[in-house]
Amino acid sequence: QVQMVESGGGLVQPGGSLRLSCAASGRSFSARAMGWFRRAPTKEREFVAAISWNGGSTYYVDSVKGRFTISRDNVKNLVYLQINSLKPEDTAVYYCAAYSTSMVVAGASPAYWGQGTQVTVSS
Repeated sequence: QVQMVESGGGLVQPGGSLRLSCAASGRSFSARAMGWFRRAPTKEREFVAAISWNGGSTYYVDSVKGRFTISRDNVKNLVYLQINSLKPEDTAVYYCAAYSTSMVVAGASPAYWGQGTQVTVSS
């Protein structure tokens, strides 16, 4: 089992940056693909980014490509989401997620979820 705690969210102006962190516990962390999802007000939760077990492969939803970067540190059991050039439409609760596989499988649902961290983009 994997438990995750997200941090790093907050209120930021358009064009600003944030780095979200996900601290994971559990011995299987380094063997799992990890991902970030988000849920904006009145919308369904959506996939944002994912990374394979060793960081060798990364995936992004089109709307964040070039602005968001996912990375991981398997020694510290951390996953990061660097968010640049923030837009008001990026406002959402961001969730860290752990997959049951080591590689990211398109369309697969994560096995474990964090509680989320709020990101608000507003002037």
